[in-house]
Parts: sequence; C-alpha cells; structure tokens
Amino acid sequence: MSSRHHAIVVGLGAFGSAALDALSARGVRALGLDRFDPPHTLGSSHGRTRIIREAYFEDPFYVPLVRRAYTGWEALEADAAESLLHRCGGLMVGREGGPLVSGTLASVLEHAIPHQLLDSSELNRRLLALRPPDDHVGVLEERAGVLRVEPCIRALLDRARERGAELRTGERVTAWESHDGGVTVVTDRDTYQAETLVLAAGPWIGGLLTPEAAARLRVERQVCLWIDADLPDRWPVVVWEPDDDRILYTIPDLGDGFKAGLHHGGPETDPDQVERGVTQSEEERILTLLARLMPRAKPPILNRSVCLYTNTPDHHFLLGRHPDHPRVLLAGGGSGHGFKFAPVIGEMVARLALDDDDEPVSPAASGLDIPTAFAPARLLDPSPDPAQ
Repeated sequence: MSSRHHAIVVGLGAFGSAALDALSARGVRALGLDRFDPPHTLGSSHGRTRIIREAYFEDPFYVPLVRRAYTGWEALEADAAESLLHRCGGLMVGREGGPLVSGTLASVLEHAIPHQLLDSSELNRRLLALRPPDDHVGVLEERAGVLRVEPCIRALLDRARERGAELRTGERVTAWESHDGGVTVVTDRDTYQAETLVLAAGPWIGGLLTPEAAARLRVERQVCLWIDADLPDRWPVVVWEPDDDRILYTIPDLGDGFKAGLHHGGPETDPDQVERGVTQSEEERILTLLARLMPRAKPPILNRSVCLYTNTPDHHFLLGRHPDHPRVLLAGGGSGHGFKFAPVIGEMVARLALDDDDEPVSPAASGLDIPTAFAPARLLDPSPDPAQ
C-alpha cells in the first residue's frame, strides 16, 4: 500500500489537472491518477483548441466564473512562458430571438460586457467571407479567444508537479471507499489512502458513481474537422445557430487548419467503446452547414477528430461534495462547454478540500462561489426533480 496523501485526484483532463494544480499551490500533498497519459486523445480534453468567451449564452451566472478563469489562464501562460490563449474576438450569429443570440445578449447586458450588435448586412460588410441569412444578427465580443488545449493541460500538470504533486499515469482506478479515517482508492496497480478524493474522470466519472447516477449522465460522441480555408487574417471565433437550432462552431486557423464542428447532437456512446473513425455523412453534415455560412471554407479536409461530451441533464456542471460521502468531491459534467473554466474549477475544488463550510451558494462577483446549479445532489439523489 502506498503512502497516505491529503488529496487524490482521479482523472487529469481539464478539471482534474486544474484541481491538482490548485491543490498543490496550497501546499496540499496531492496525488493525480489517470488511466492514460495526459494530454491524450481519448476523452474530452483534446482537439488542439477550445473557445473562451465572456458573453455566455448558456446563462449569465457563468460570467463571473469565466472572468476568474481568464485570470487563471493568463497566470498559467506567464508561468509556462508559452502561448496558451489567442485573443481573436468572438461572434455569435443567429436569429435575434433564438437561444444563442438572446442568451448572449442577456449576459452582456447583465454584466456590462463590451459588445456590438450587428445586422446581417453589417456582418457581411465587416467579414466578407461570411454569408449569414438576412434575418440573422451577430453579437461581437472582442475579448473572446481560443485556448490551446494540449499545451494548457501540459502546463497545468507541469506546474502541479513542480509544486510537489505526484502523478501516476497509465493506472486505472477500479474502486474507492469512503470511511471515517478518509478514503481508500484501489487501482489496477496499487491501493492509496487520502483524506479527500476528487473524482474528475471526465466521461469515465459515471463508472465511479452509482449505476443510477451514471445513467443520468450522457456521454456524447462529437466530431470536428480541420479545413484548409481561405479566410482573412485575424478571423474571429464564429458560432452560428441555424434556423433549426443546431449550433455550428468555428475556430480560426492557428497553424493546424480552420476548425469546425457541431455543438451537441451527437450519438450516445460508451467511453470505452467509442467509434474513433469519422464517416463521410458526419463530414457532410458539418460541411453542408459551413458552406451556408462561409462558402470559402470548404475541403480539402486536413484532419478529423472525435471527442466526448459528458452531459448532465441540465448541461450545468457537476461540482461539489458528494451528498453521501463528504470526503469525496465531484468535478465533471462539462457538457461540452467546461474546458474554458478549468482554472476556476480547480480553485473551487481546492477550497472545498480545505474548507468545511462548503454549502453551495449563489454565484458572487468573485467567480469563486459554487453556483447552486452545480450541486451533485441533483444527480446523485435517488429521486431527482424530473425537471432537472
């Protein structure tokens, strides 16, 4: 049996690596475990780039959190001495009354986020390669940008290791138990003891919970493409909601090609049995939408990738103390929009691990209070509210 740690983090993707980093920054003796060797291409934290945006259409309560996350990414970038955050601006396009644009406007108005509201003719004038429908508008947020995924994960893990964290990769957790003296974690190689356990296993988190809780999480297979598009320099992130409410996201070329994919709408899958190949019909589904919005962004396709969303029923994160095991913390359910929040999620986990006064409260301007919407009880309660 290995030596005792204060905290064990299971899963070293975006949330887990940030939690390990934040714990080690506070002097916590922490162990990070991952069944693979992160950053890897088998879960959710890969694919070269992720969007970061302050004008948050999902819900205004995320805005203080993403502001805090920006600070964390900037500090990590300074420590890593490499480019992690590319600021290019972000454009949300759709019908003014649709969920994407109306949700974005709700956030920018509530939190006084600098923005511009542009009609379709103005969008086309400013971005000649864009062809939005006449009844669509765009909300332009100049502070939005792109995070470089794999370098971010490496930088978080490197900094955690430098701060004293221990990492063990290629080691799969098979069981855990909470008891009066702490927690016991069993892997396919060893057994570990700790005071606190953080479950941040991404799409595999359901396998570490009860079957009932796992059934309420939906692991969704997503496809993205990289294309050799002829677009102007300083092209922004563009997210478009067509009339049928699908969302197409696009990310400018940072050296690997122009990236495009659909946000949600993928099939449910088992994280251990994912189809990693991309079919022609999946390519055509993305390219058909892309051609409607940006006719100049078309094949050849340079690369393809499959990643996984771990969706909660309400698409809010799963973050907080396990309702039945107070020494066990959950950090997961990113639901396709979690990566950008990793630094603040890590800070929240570290605060929970070191502070007993941790009941979820309404989000505050600091961006560090855990929103009540993230409470694990909504997933782990045997009889959750069907509306959730």
